Amino acid sequence: MIYVALFFLFIIVELLYFKIADHFNIIDKPNSRSSHTSITLRGGGIIFPVGILTACLFGYVSWAIALAIILVAIVSFIDDIRPLSQLPRFAAHIVAIGLVFYDLVLFSQAIWLLPIIFILMIGWVNAFNFMDGINGITVLYAFVTILSFSFLEINKESLPLLITMGLSCCAFGFFNVRKKAKTFAGDVGSISMALFLGYFMLKTILESGQFGYILFLSVYGIDAVITIFVRIKKKENILLPHRSHLYQYLANELGYSHIVVSLLYSGIQLLVNILVIYLQRIDALSFLTVVSILLFQILFYLWIRNRAVKKIVGCEL
Repeated sequence: MIYVALFFLFIIVELLYFKIADHFNIIDKPNSRSSHTSITLRGGGIIFPVGILTACLFGYVSWAIALAIILVAIVSFIDDIRPLSQLPRFAAHIVAIGLVFYDLVLFSQAIWLLPIIFILMIGWVNAFNFMDGINGITVLYAFVTILSFSFLEINKESLPLLITMGLSCCAFGFFNVRKKAKTFAGDVGSISMALFLGYFMLKTILESGQFGYILFLSVYGIDAVITIFVRIKKKENILLPHRSHLYQYLANELGYSHIVVSLLYSGIQLLVNILVIYLQRIDALSFLTVVSILLFQILFYLWIRNRAVKKIVGCEL
């Protein structure tokens, strides 16, 4: 019953936030780089840090992780209202990742390993944020990842935390997974969720000793990394907003439904995760297997991307 109560609590919090956002005009206006065409309330993803705070109050997660996510959420929410410079955002990310390192006792690891993990975490948080562009994609992908973590025996003790964050996704998804979304996650939602997923990925890998679980984030990771390479090749500023991700090509230039594209991304990730869980259970998730799955995904992604680009060029001609 406590989880049912939590779900309705999260719905009420969202509705209260909508009143505040509407009063203070916290909205997302479409521009030439947007994937939406109507004014929409921004920052509905505030329910994710609310979820982690709730989990902390119930003792499901440490104060360090709660503080880390609340910190990036506050800075990101301010940035949603009034754009900030890179410095305060980057500083918040550094402190937050430091708190993640503290919680996972990573400072006791080999010193050369820390910069690598730090760069990967920074990259992941920003990649996840950049991928938040169409209705449903962030929340469906996050829900699939959280659900996948929940099926691992190693995370049995963390189920209350995962359920709580899953419920926050359900509450946000009720207002976002629509043809015309009531609200967008905003930086406050995408960055706080990215930090949570990054933290839990590190936690799972460290406790299980299985690096293969990195595949739980592979669909977003591949799209983000390849898109960055494409933009660098075109000599574009990778820090500026753009419409170069495959999902943006599919939703914007080719006209596929936002929900269909979001389901495609989360559905493919779900299939990958099911395969990973199965291979681990039969003790077949070796390094070679992980690399093979990753290479197959990259080739499949490039094939789909090239077909999409050719269709777009053909339409323009």
